[in-house]
Amino acid sequence: MLPSKPKIFYGRELEVENIMKMLSQESPRMAILGGGGMGKTSLAKVILHHPQTLEIFQHRFFVSAEAATTSIELAALIGLHVGLSPGTDLTRPVVQYLSQKPSCLLILDNLETVWEPIQSRGGIEEFLSLLTEVKHLALLITMRGAERPGKVHWTHPFLPPLQPLSAEAAHQTFMDITDNVYAKEDMEQILQFTDNMPLAVDLIAHLSDYEGLSNVSARWQTERTSLLSLGYDQKSNLDMSISLSLSSPRITSESKELLSLLSILPDGLSDAELVQSKLPICNILSCKTTLLATSLAYQDGNRRLRSLMPVREHVQKFLPPSLALVQCLRKQFYALLELYQKYNGEQLRPVINQITLNLANFHQVLQQGLYNHAPDLGITIHSILCLNSFYRLTGRRYTVLLDSIRPILPGLDDHQLKIQFTIEILKSSGYYPSSHDQEQFITQASSMLEHINNPLLECKCPCSVSDHLSHMITSQANSAMQQGFIFDIADQIYVKLCNSMKRHWNWQCCV
Repeated sequence: MLPSKPKIFYGRELEVENIMKMLSQESPRMAILGGGGMGKTSLAKVILHHPQTLEIFQHRFFVSAEAATTSIELAALIGLHVGLSPGTDLTRPVVQYLSQKPSCLLILDNLETVWEPIQSRGGIEEFLSLLTEVKHLALLITMRGAERPGKVHWTHPFLPPLQPLSAEAAHQTFMDITDNVYAKEDMEQILQFTDNMPLAVDLIAHLSDYEGLSNVSARWQTERTSLLSLGYDQKSNLDMSISLSLSSPRITSESKELLSLLSILPDGLSDAELVQSKLPICNILSCKTTLLATSLAYQDGNRRLRSLMPVREHVQKFLPPSLALVQCLRKQFYALLELYQKYNGEQLRPVINQITLNLANFHQVLQQGLYNHAPDLGITIHSILCLNSFYRLTGRRYTVLLDSIRPILPGLDDHQLKIQFTIEILKSSGYYPSSHDQEQFITQASSMLEHINNPLLECKCPCSVSDHLSHMITSQANSAMQQGFIFDIADQIYVKLCNSMKRHWNWQCCV
């Protein structure tokens, strides 16, 4: 009994080509590795039914190892497939049977379920070693993760773990499953939720086929991966597939902590950031190795540790990061932004590069600390203002986090922070409040200057207001009332700036 060939299959042409080249060699032993939902079983089924496979092998066997818990049970499953009579231990009979059959291909699917537990790993590796002694037997296994079992001389070059589909392959898969013709932009918006993970692409395409893209997109905003988890097995339930990877005995509590932090970091973390952040996770680099070995995380082209979006969404829901972890990383980001703010210039090119690589991370981490009575709310707001300054000076306009600050500011007693917010609002290119807000911000900033004793802010704020007033005069036709307000405020600003410079003349000279 062989499983059917996948009817919709795109994007694995190179993998198929490499496997078929190795199958033409003598006694090949190969492992198809990758994360859950990455299409390992589908690739194995395509190989099973490939025309070249039919020419090379007289006998083909496809055995799912999910039900086995020991090497004896695995041997019993293989014995069932090849037609042997039941027995207490079919290890030797299976090896003898395969030795008598010329040109055999044996595929062991989902072997990680029986190999991962430490108590059964040794027996499985010994059984695989016995199978590889059969000269004319080709062995192909599929396993979650990026590790291969020991005691086997695997054929070189090793097959790298499967990666997400290319954008083109994901589009083709989506179009073959759905009955409607969608605009490319609409498909891309839906597929961004999947990170081109084959299982997620398959599930979201079927859902879109009968619900429509707009409904699926709206439901994703609230349901996330639960939207794609209505089935009863790992091939039709995304949450169940990811949970199986998380239940691996190799995943320690510390590894889960690191994974939970990665779930809110779309840009991932570099090795240096893992260490420099001083996260309260023991053996953090060892945890990184574990996540890579189980394919719950991967390293991108910049060598940054990341997780795919479906994994991140699942972990955020079922295993969110602790407050202590997020606060620790937020302090590290704050220190980085402070360094940029203090020594802005080309000499800080490494700092600029590090901030650029973490922009999405900054947004997620700072957004989580932006609520009333947060323990480090002042640091969070100051970090956002520094981040906005980075946006302005690097041509990125402004960060949308400014909008999240506005409803929180009235409840703060920190006048300096309020003035710094006003300065950023007025300086942000492309971000100008309504006419009423402009006057309100300027008036509030002018009045708050009387409550602080900070020479830098006392000079920066009037200058920022002055620049903004100049913009108002030159960029729009103002009414007589607006013009009166502008000149009245300009007169006040001039007086305040002169008084501030008189009070802090020595300090200004030093500057």
